[in-house]
Amino acid sequence: MIFRTPPLRPEDGAAIERINRLMRQLRPYVADRRRWMGAVRRVLAARAIQGSNSIEGFDVSVEDAVAAVEGEPPVEARSEDWSAVMGYRRAMTFILQLADDPHFRYTPELVRSLHYMMTEYALLEASPGRWRPGPIWVRNDATGEVVYEGPEAESVPGLVDELLEQLTAPTSVPTVIQAAMAHLNLVMIHPFRDGNGRMSRALQTLVMVRDGVLAAEFCSIEEYLGRNSSSYYNVLAEVGQGHWSPAGNTRPWIRYCLGAHYIQLASVLRRVKESEAIWSDVERLIEAHHLPERAIAALFDSAIGLRVRNASYRSRLKDDQPISLRLASSDLAAIAAAGLLVPKGTRRWAYYEAGPAIREIRLRRRANRAPLTTDGLFDPLGEAPPMQAELLPLETHAS
Repeated sequence: MIFRTPPLRPEDGAAIERINRLMRQLRPYVADRRRWMGAVRRVLAARAIQGSNSIEGFDVSVEDAVAAVEGEPPVEARSEDWSAVMGYRRAMTFILQLADDPHFRYTPELVRSLHYMMTEYALLEASPGRWRPGPIWVRNDATGEVVYEGPEAESVPGLVDELLEQLTAPTSVPTVIQAAMAHLNLVMIHPFRDGNGRMSRALQTLVMVRDGVLAAEFCSIEEYLGRNSSSYYNVLAEVGQGHWSPAGNTRPWIRYCLGAHYIQLASVLRRVKESEAIWSDVERLIEAHHLPERAIAALFDSAIGLRVRNASYRSRLKDDQPISLRLASSDLAAIAAAGLLVPKGTRRWAYYEAGPAIREIRLRRRANRAPLTTDGLFDPLGEAPPMQAELLPLETHAS
């Protein structure tokens, strides 16, 4: 027996309708093939990778997460952090390949393969692609206290089979609920020696994209969970009750995930609209300063808070109009001479940040932004105040 979906109430239907409304507003942008939208998708994918790995203590900058998405080398990430991020990126890339695969099936082999992709760098600690051989405990890093004990190792294959059968069976349960329950069950089964959290979050995203709800960059809640890891752990503890207890009440988890989806989608929609406006503002600046059209790749990145390096600028252009290192250097020098970028650092550490005119665009487009809240509609425990968004709405680092 695994954790069961709780009976849905009228307020759940109202919450799901609000989430669906945001998804409908995002769909035209998902289909948009213009260059500015590609830039937004890249950063959203990077934030999801960064968020899910940060929960496990693997911390990289957004610049390095973007580099991972693009298959470029890191600038500052530590070796282990980078290995974890690249493993997660490989698994998520495979998930994107499976989104519309007509021959797709949920199988234990798929779950184990995704785990291998994620944790190949830790052969001894994680036993990539293999079920755990014995008992497992989750400890509070600060106190050393055992906060959860998984089911016996002998029951893992059967429990995973039951989970996957549930995902395969015909159902009227909304996809957002199915995906949340898949996440909950896998993380509670804790089938691997390590990487269970990342696998569970990836499975949730897979269920969403397989249903064609939205592209992974738009429907994943990994960024939200990474920025709200304390509440994420708290609601899992509330449902888990310290040990494998599938008869427990799963409603707090469902309510929490609905709230996470709503805040994440609202934040993404706002960022998409702001990014479209910023792209137009930057295009006008480029025209006014008689800069090459391709310079927008560097200036847009700086406008959303990314540091611009010669390598990252060339990487942005490699699919549309690849340029040489020398031409990239010339472009960046011209942009800096116009005052739109400010050079920082030297030699291999050289980079550029937004100049005053670009910072003004960013601030103007963010003016009068109201906090994102759930207005209590998604309150997971029935007693907490409305959740506040902790997502950075546009910037990737403080400026």
